[in-house]
Amino acid sequence: MTSMGFTSFRLQAFRSSIGAALLSLACACAPAAAEVLRLATGQFAPYATQERPDQGIALDIVRRAFALEGFEVEYTFKPWTRTLEESRAGLWDATAYWGRNPERDKGFLISDNVLTEQWVLVYRQSAFKEAPFDWRGLTDLKGLRIGVVQSYTYTPGFLALLKAGTLTTVTAPDDLASLRLLIGGRLDVVPMERNVACYLMQHHFMDSDVQDLRAHPRLFAPNFTTHVMFSDKLPDSAARLQAFNRGLRALKRTPAYTEKLNWPGCRLNAMAPALERTPAKPKR
Repeated sequence: MTSMGFTSFRLQAFRSSIGAALLSLACACAPAAAEVLRLATGQFAPYATQERPDQGIALDIVRRAFALEGFEVEYTFKPWTRTLEESRAGLWDATAYWGRNPERDKGFLISDNVLTEQWVLVYRQSAFKEAPFDWRGLTDLKGLRIGVVQSYTYTPGFLALLKAGTLTTVTAPDDLASLRLLIGGRLDVVPMERNVACYLMQHHFMDSDVQDLRAHPRLFAPNFTTHVMFSDKLPDSAARLQAFNRGLRALKRTPAYTEKLNWPGCRLNAMAPALERTPAKPKR
């Protein structure tokens, strides 16, 4: 080989080495594609809903927590019962979002608390003319017509009083129906999640229909935590659970988490506690 040919060969080899090095560097610097998780969920506006761009308060919190750990989330909406059964069988990477229930929890790994729902007693202010509505314990609700939803599970203490005949309830198919009964004067109080009530009031009623509604500041169910559930049949569930919990802890340290929790402008958000010490009875 001539010296010129050897020089040309060495130059070609050098260029190839540089090219390979640059390609290797580019690959190392390129962000890895996020792993996509498929989560099953149901409809419970405004926490889980196809009607909002963020797909609901709770689902957006779950999405953001996973994103902090490098995951993307795709939600599929199904009836809640089907969502539960398919997720337990391992057909979905996880399911969101659920309250704790010993029977329902079987077959799942349960995440840390996504958010604590704000269950309050919603009532018509004008129905309590002698004194503001107040309550300190469940027995104070004796004599009131209480709205309940057929498919909901209530606190053990509340259910015990129902079974004993101490409390009077009127059953409705859903929260919207309960609100209509309350506004129509056929109920006195309704246990309802605050943001759910605010959403329904804004989307299904005129302001004049709901201007009399109030929420008592005492929580009806103070420890109603909610969670993401991972099937114990999937080998990656434990690692994904740990990753989600890490992301959730980080998210809760940011203002974005707190801002998600209150429905802006709702008249039920900040009601002063009733001052009357004796629980008031409504005028019907």
